[in-house]
Amino acid sequence: MIGALLQELRPKQWTKNLLLFAGVLFSQHLTNPAVLLRAAGGFLAFSLLSGTVYLLNDIKDIEADRRHPVKRNRPLASGRLSVGVARGAFVPLLALVALLSLWLGGPFALVAGLYLAFNLAYTFGLKQIVLVDVFFVAIGFVLRAIAGVQLMRPVVPTELSPWLLVCTFFGALFLALAKRRREITNAGEAASRQRAVLEHYTPELLDGLLLVSAAASLMAYALYTMWPATVAKFHTEALLYTMPFVAYGIFRYLYLVRATEATEDPAQVLLTDRPLGWCIGLYLLTVVVILYHRS
Repeated sequence: MIGALLQELRPKQWTKNLLLFAGVLFSQHLTNPAVLLRAAGGFLAFSLLSGTVYLLNDIKDIEADRRHPVKRNRPLASGRLSVGVARGAFVPLLALVALLSLWLGGPFALVAGLYLAFNLAYTFGLKQIVLVDVFFVAIGFVLRAIAGVQLMRPVVPTELSPWLLVCTFFGALFLALAKRRREITNAGEAASRQRAVLEHYTPELLDGLLLVSAAASLMAYALYTMWPATVAKFHTEALLYTMPFVAYGIFRYLYLVRATEATEDPAQVLLTDRPLGWCIGLYLLTVVVILYHRS
C-alpha cells in the first residue's frame, strides 16, 4: 500500500521542481551550503505538494483515467490503491508541506499556498477551459521559479529577475502545448473522452501555438543573455554562447512531438531521451563555467 501511494505521488514528475534551483544557479550562490540546504528543503516541499495535487487530481479523474491506455495503470485507476487510503493521506501530506514551508519562511510559504490554490482551481474546473488550461500549467512553473528565489532571501539578498519569469512562462507554455498536441495524436478520436478540453483543440491550432511559444522562448532567452543588466551583473556577454543549447533543446522537443509518442509526459522525456539529456547537461555545465569561473 505504501509503495502504491508513493507511486501515486508520481516521483518521476518531481524533476519539474528542480526549477527551484534556477535562482540559486543564476544568483551565483550554487556553492553556498546554507542556500543549497534551503533549496533542497524547497525542492522537497514542492515535490510533496505537487504529489498531493496529483493525488487529488487522480481521485477526481479516476473514471477518465481508467479509459486512458497509460493512466489506467496508475494505482488509483487500477485499484491497487483505494480511494479511501488516498483521501486519508491528503491531510498528513499537506501538514508536512506546511511545516516545511513555514521553516523556509513566510514568503516561500505564501508562494506554496498560491501554487496549491491555483492547482485546486485547475483541478476543479479551469482545466476544462481551452487555452486557460495550458496557461495555468505554465503559471505553476512560474510559481516554482518565484519560490526558488524567495527561499534564498533570508540567507542572501536576492532580487527576482523578470527575465526568469518570462523565460519560465514561455518555456512551460511550450511544454504544456506539446503535451496537448501529443495527447490528441495518441488518442485520436477518443481524445475528448480521455481529457475533455481536447475537444476544443485541433492539431493545426496546437502546431501554430507551439511555433509561437517556441519562438517566444528563444527570443526571451536571447534577449536575457544580451540585456545590459545581465551583462553588468555577470561581467560577461558569454551567456550568449549558451543559445545553441537552448535552441537545440526546443527543436529536439518539437521533433519528438511529431516523431514519437513520448512527449505526452514531459518528465519522462527528460529522463529517457538521451540527446535531450546531453543537451541539458552541457547547457548547465556551460552556465556554471561562465558564471562561476570569475566568482
